[in-house]
Amino acid sequence: MRTALILLLLLGIASIPGSIFPQRTQSPLKVRQYFDDDPVGAKWLDRFYLFDVYGSPWFSAIYLLLFISLVGCVLPRSFHYFKEIFKAPPEAPSLLKTMEGFQVIPTSLEKAEEWFKKNRFRISRTADSIAAEKGYLRETGNLLFHLSLIVVLLGIAGSSVFGMRGEAIVNVGERFIN
Repeated sequence: MRTALILLLLLGIASIPGSIFPQRTQSPLKVRQYFDDDPVGAKWLDRFYLFDVYGSPWFSAIYLLLFISLVGCVLPRSFHYFKEIFKAPPEAPSLLKTMEGFQVIPTSLEKAEEWFKKNRFRISRTADSIAAEKGYLRETGNLLFHLSLIVVLLGIAGSSVFGMRGEAIVNVGERFIN
């Protein structure tokens, strides 16, 4: 988690030059003007890919490491979560009296079980105790968001590898024939 946060911060910092300097993909004329105005400085900026920040190897390395970190965090958590969600809660400890916050509630186990079911707790009942837990669905939204982010990123990667892109300049009044 800490690694992902550091990489997100690094990605944000690495995006700053893309906002300061003109980018070849968006405005090649401004990049050319930069080279005309300051050829030596522009050459140095170009060596560090500051005119193509988002396509540079160092920027790609940051978001590739971020993607690997995302997969490394989310997939193990997802497998563990989906195993645990279908299990019954663990049984109540045998030495409850020694635990902090222990109380005896004067009610029957049937009433307690009914209350837990009504309030959507998962229940594990033995002859003399009830164990209930709640809150697993809270993690579902978080995991679904991150898993869908992985699917979207894989789709983007797949379309850039197997997809096709092309450009054509067509003047007004002319036709484009392939």
